[in-house]
Amino acid sequence: MWIGGALADEIPRDQRRSGYETMRPETRAMQDSDADNPATLWVLDGEALWNKREGAAGKSCADCHAGAAPMKAVAARFPRFDAARATPVDLEQQINICRRDRQNAPPLAAESHDLLALEAFVAKQSRGDTIEPNREPGAKESIEAGRKLFNERRGQLNLSCAQCHDDNWGKSLGGANIPQGHPNGYPLYRLEWQSLGSMGRRLRNCLSGMRAELWPRDAREYVDIEMYLMSRAAGLKMESPAVRP
Repeated sequence: MWIGGALADEIPRDQRRSGYETMRPETRAMQDSDADNPATLWVLDGEALWNKREGAAGKSCADCHAGAAPMKAVAARFPRFDAARATPVDLEQQINICRRDRQNAPPLAAESHDLLALEAFVAKQSRGDTIEPNREPGAKESIEAGRKLFNERRGQLNLSCAQCHDDNWGKSLGGANIPQGHPNGYPLYRLEWQSLGSMGRRLRNCLSGMRAELWPRDAREYVDIEMYLMSRAAGLKMESPAVRP
């Protein structure tokens, strides 16, 4: 597993902070309590789906994985490089790969309730685990591609992700605090959305805010950026499913 060296304009590792640390106390309290965290509703649905036998194979996720315990720390290692497919895959894609290959079941639609629920349930098993540097064979190329995308200016506003999240974190934009942009809470419940959402949804929102053309929903670019963001967040704790403003 590999991690690229820090760029001169990247946030020094000892200064990297989760978005949790800059939230209002009441929002942090919402995340801290499963009873108050709205994402708990998706987690509960995800647990039911985890144990439900699906597809022509008549298997549940729990049948293959012997329950949920083996999922501990799994979300902290995604996206990962799938050598057999010669491409990086994120957790949502892995869920659908398992549905197709193990359950003989149709894939779940991107951003659908059931896919987010399963992702939230799996991700919760990694809550509190540390994101480790990705030295997996094949990851270097994806991380470098994501780093390049993160630093490229695009759209009518000619902005890059780095201009907000590396250069101006901690400042305000339209009255909202600019976070460092770490992915350690996804999928998460965003108060702005009044719903649970994926990292891909957040990236598409950012592209839209730059007035840039969106990539197709299944484009590799989203996974490459997420791969880079996870390498950039190494050392932070997983908070899934988090709450954000």
